[in-house]
Amino acid sequence: MPVGGSLSFRFLLQPTVVAIIAIIAGVRDTQAGRPAYFWSIITDAAHRQERLREGWNAIWKVFIVVVVLDVIYEVLVFRTIYPGETLLVAIVLAVIPYMALRGLSNRVARNWVHPTSRDRTR
Repeated sequence: MPVGGSLSFRFLLQPTVVAIIAIIAGVRDTQAGRPAYFWSIITDAAHRQERLREGWNAIWKVFIVVVVLDVIYEVLVFRTIYPGETLLVAIVLAVIPYMALRGLSNRVARNWVHPTSRDRTR
């Protein structure tokens, strides 16, 4: 799939929106005392469904926008729709950045809000 041309702004705009949503959620996780998002999905079976549902509720609108824009792009450029490619693009532009940045922002916020005792004595 060519990156330049019509609708290429989506490769910048959509991950940026997802990043903002993820950073806000990561900071809220820190304030609530929850562990990093992706790590808690892997290690906490008791709360896995809840955490996945919470993540989906945060990004479903962006995910749908990614799908719609990719379908429009495919129709304009290829004159057909490739569902597998559309799903892959939506995952790469919405889900992966969200999961990575939510956990990262949680850890950064935790270190900023609750620095270790060694850092407080300086």
